[in-house]
Amino acid sequence: MNAIDADTVLKRATVPEHSVLFMQALSGGKPFLVGPYLFLAAEDWLIAVGYPLSGEPEAAGFDQSLAEAVRRSGARTCRALSPSLPDHLKAYRRDQDAYYVLSSRAKVPQRLDRLAEKASALLRVEEGNTFTTAHRRLWAEFVGRAALPPNVRDLFAKTEEVIRNTPGLVLLNAWDRDSHLAACLLLDTAPRAFLTYLLGAHSRAHYTPYASDLLFREMIRIAVREGKEFLHLGLGVNKGIRRFKTKWGGAPALPYETALWQEKGTGRSGLNTVMRGLISSSGEPGSKQQAVGDLPQQRRFAMLWEIEKEGRRSWIGGTAHFFCYSFESSFRKLFDQVHTVLFEGPLDQTSLDQVSEIGRSPDAGTPRLIDTLTEEEVRRLERVVIGPRGFWARMLGFERPDPPDVRFLLSETRHWMAFFSIWTSYLKRHGWHQSVDLEAWHLALDMGKIVVGMETIAEQIETLESIPFSRVGDFLRRCERWDGYITRNVRAYLKGNLQGMMGTSTEFPTRTKQVIHRRDLLFLERMKPFLKEGRCAVFVGTAHMPNLLTLLDEAGFTLRRSR
Repeated sequence: MNAIDADTVLKRATVPEHSVLFMQALSGGKPFLVGPYLFLAAEDWLIAVGYPLSGEPEAAGFDQSLAEAVRRSGARTCRALSPSLPDHLKAYRRDQDAYYVLSSRAKVPQRLDRLAEKASALLRVEEGNTFTTAHRRLWAEFVGRAALPPNVRDLFAKTEEVIRNTPGLVLLNAWDRDSHLAACLLLDTAPRAFLTYLLGAHSRAHYTPYASDLLFREMIRIAVREGKEFLHLGLGVNKGIRRFKTKWGGAPALPYETALWQEKGTGRSGLNTVMRGLISSSGEPGSKQQAVGDLPQQRRFAMLWEIEKEGRRSWIGGTAHFFCYSFESSFRKLFDQVHTVLFEGPLDQTSLDQVSEIGRSPDAGTPRLIDTLTEEEVRRLERVVIGPRGFWARMLGFERPDPPDVRFLLSETRHWMAFFSIWTSYLKRHGWHQSVDLEAWHLALDMGKIVVGMETIAEQIETLESIPFSRVGDFLRRCERWDGYITRNVRAYLKGNLQGMMGTSTEFPTRTKQVIHRRDLLFLERMKPFLKEGRCAVFVGTAHMPNLLTLLDEAGFTLRRSR
């Protein structure tokens, strides 16, 4: 896949996804062209932009270029966006919408001009490209209350990183007299012919009437100043967003369809190793027989570092609560060299039962996830977790014999219990029956090692309760992306590549400072006495590893990858 001339693509761009530098920063993929079509790929995924950079859109031509792009990239997980999907992809269609555009020569409606003028007396408008603490607060406030599609929510989460790495992005800010950020738009000025309205947010905490209208008017002025032919206002998304765009004169201009699928012949499921949570059961705690009795295929355990200080050597490894391979051979070799094995917390059956019982006994006033999801979202979640159902599914042997009761979990369990139960049920449906930490726990006991849990059950429950309710709901709403999650990170885990596994920290519910960084300091203090003695192995969730390795280095321990 040869490098492309970004400037040439930007000159010919017709849709926001042709803004190649922005797409590269947002996705982390490498852009390349096949014929007149733009693609981005990395690891085992591919994004296909089915709007040609020259000529008219044509499904057959796009399909031919897509096949070549899949061959070149070796992608398994593919996402396409196109004005009209090729026939064989229509079964994988996820969304239909339209791009809304506004001519830069369009006259601002008088009523909106008056409203914007009122706001201008109270607000100071500024163009910038620095994402400040005020922006973080506004983004968090807006995302916390708005019902946003997953791709929009992802862009909010990645704005700070993306704007830092993308020329042409502009933050259009409206500051009130107390220097509070009342509203902000994120714009992309890089495409030659148009300006793109990427995101917008306004504050209720520091509300100023018509602040968004003021910024919208200013955005049109910027488009005129920059010589743009028109403004890309993005997709319709929902009735409220469409109403805001159309009141300014925006109109649907290009049809939009997306598809998400797995390429045939590359269906080996992967595992996004950020799946590990704080318990290792979906409400039916695993026994020793479940953990190590029916071992899947063996792999070398690469997520392992040696720790040494004053001639005493120990090891620290990152675990995943569910996985598709066994590491028993690696663990046996490791445990032959140690006398003590530490885990985050106790994994005996009694402790797991205790966690399960608490999770299934919510307090009377505890909020329920079922109340935050629409009926459509619940049904989509059931389809993803349970799979095909009904007469033909049973006849063809596709129906799952023991489906989880998704609605019961959403209605009658604590939010963290519902999350782990639903997520692990989904993983089991895809064949992920192995538990890395349970395998290590039972093997250590079988080999006569001293086994220690660094946290008590009470401390772990406190951490589980700290998982943000809203993040769990957001993750469940993004269930159509889970196939991509479990695919794109399995290679990184098997290679011991920590940096390759950090992609979903903004998405996964347990990736918070309370769950990760606060506990890292506790783990460090509780493992230190054992590390000073040496001949110790420590197992923590892989999400803890980057910070813990830094803390261990600062504490004077020598670290190196274990071979």
